[in-house]
Amino acid sequence: MKLLLKKELINAIIIYLFTWLFSFLFVIYQFLNNGESLSDSLKFFPNFIIKKNTQIVLFILFLLFYILFLIIRYFIRIYKKKGGFIMLKHFVLRLLFPVLLLSFSYRYIVNKNSFENFNYQWDYSVENNTNHSNNFYAIDKKHRGVHAFGWRHGRDKTIKDLLKSNIEWVAIVPFIDQENEQTKEMGEPKTIGQWTKNDSIFINAIKDIHTKGMHVMFKPHLWLRNGWRSNINFKTDEDWNTWFKSYRKNILHYASLAETSGSELLCIGTELRTSIKQQPKAWLQLIKDIKSIYSGKLTYAANWDDNNDLGEFWNALDYIGIQAYFPLTEHKNPELDTIKAGWIKHIKSLETLSKKYNKPILFTEIGYKSEASATIKPWEWDRLYSGLSREKSDKTQQLAYQALFESLWHKDWFKGFYIWQWHTHSKQENMYKNMDFTPRYKPAENTIAKWFGKPLKEDFSFYKNLKDSN
Repeated sequence: MKLLLKKELINAIIIYLFTWLFSFLFVIYQFLNNGESLSDSLKFFPNFIIKKNTQIVLFILFLLFYILFLIIRYFIRIYKKKGGFIMLKHFVLRLLFPVLLLSFSYRYIVNKNSFENFNYQWDYSVENNTNHSNNFYAIDKKHRGVHAFGWRHGRDKTIKDLLKSNIEWVAIVPFIDQENEQTKEMGEPKTIGQWTKNDSIFINAIKDIHTKGMHVMFKPHLWLRNGWRSNINFKTDEDWNTWFKSYRKNILHYASLAETSGSELLCIGTELRTSIKQQPKAWLQLIKDIKSIYSGKLTYAANWDDNNDLGEFWNALDYIGIQAYFPLTEHKNPELDTIKAGWIKHIKSLETLSKKYNKPILFTEIGYKSEASATIKPWEWDRLYSGLSREKSDKTQQLAYQALFESLWHKDWFKGFYIWQWHTHSKQENMYKNMDFTPRYKPAENTIAKWFGKPLKEDFSFYKNLKDSN
């Protein structure tokens, strides 16, 4: 018994070491594939491997490798004891058949949930095939924006696809790494204004975007591996000051990058509710410091459910920015009029906010998943098992955007929005089961292209025509 346990322990240790080696090679491959140097990947790995989330992933990976080892060993033993025919019989009945049954059941449920009787007629005439922006922003000052990621490769195709749907503004999003809600210091640039390889990728992408007559909102996101950035909290002023000093260094670095790249708009923070309320003077000073190095317009992305009566803070910026995931309906598969009715109370409060500070409102982020419940809690992210439990609905996503346009686009205090998010490398053939936020290859994309594809005129005649055509 002891000998058996010893052997199993040795096997487990070997598999655990293999898991580490596999992870190490995977990280190296990812760095090299993204154009980073081998030395950079070797420096990154020790910090990556000690993080809590990495340890959890390593443990899960170890279990998967160990289970695979046990399965292979089991069939090898059957083969040695009873021969190939019996081993094959066991393989079919005990492994292949259950796996195929589970796979078939999963595909059946996903396909059943993905089926939708929605016959949308695509209007190709509204698409922009000139490979250059129409720049309707110069006419009506509306931001026709989207969050797009993946700028290392295929930039020309990404920009061409965005232009095709009349996108004129692109949100470029660098991520700032922080462990959790109590972490006092985050990842920082070594030197403000000294560009890393990632920074250079952003600068080159912005250059290509500008070449096509498009505009850029540079929008750094603080990304917590555990928790949510709106709930960052510390017990002492000293800890708050330490955190803010770290954040300030990041934002000044990115303000310098935004100025160098000619980005027309800089978002100085995203959903940092507790810090804004706790450190108002520090934020006002930060805005002054940003303005000393950045000449473009400024906004901040406040969450939709915050108390956004922020006094001097909004007065120091050019736009009141809102992450606009407002709940609009109580039931799934809503009709257009129901969604529009859900906007009424939110529009009233937004208009009041705009008038109080005499500032235009910009939706720094808004999005709807292509599922039946998308307008109930729009902020909820898709999960790995969503295809098993949720009902796909391109119609709900399309109607949500149509309701957004019909309810807000003509308001003079409303200056547009940035869609979350555009999947740059998604394939059209996979969209029939995709329930994520991306409108790409879905009816919502065509609705967006229609409304973005004409300038807003004072007589609103085109606005009525668009409503009628929808």
